[in-house]
Amino acid sequence: TLDLTCRRMPCFVKFSEMEEMVNMEAEINEVQPLQLSVTVGSKLQFYFVGKKCEILQDMNRHLEAILKEKRDLRKRLIKHRCQESLPIEATFHKCIVELLTEAVTFIEKLESHLQSLRSIPQIPHMMNNMDTTLSKTEVLMIELEELTEQILKWEELQKEVYSN
Repeated sequence: TLDLTCRRMPCFVKFSEMEEMVNMEAEINEVQPLQLSVTVGSKLQFYFVGKKCEILQDMNRHLEAILKEKRDLRKRLIKHRCQESLPIEATFHKCIVELLTEAVTFIEKLESHLQSLRSIPQIPHMMNNMDTTLSKTEVLMIELEELTEQILKWEELQKEVYSN
């Protein structure tokens, strides 16, 4: 009842109007930053979308230009480069011939050089194998020397037996 009576009284009417205005201002203050952030976000988004669109258009123009020059590019790719040689002065002909012979020699030996490079990681394993082989060879040499001594002793015994 107190609420009902206070709203009807003229002195409280102004108070209720003021309360409504304060509530409306609070709502407006809550909505405005959201609208501002949405507007700024959408403007930034449109800006970046516009930049991406410009980049895509530039790429599209570039690809169109390439497609227009497709025949010329194919011809240039198919055409041998040696047909577009530069004139060489006569004084350098000897140098060019020597350079070409060296280039041919290099190309001939290229596979063996590449094979040598490929074998570099295997060198430690090969060294271990060589050490093992050397050790076995030394053992065989010692055995051969012992066998040679035995053969010589046997030969001397045979001479003594025949001489007797």
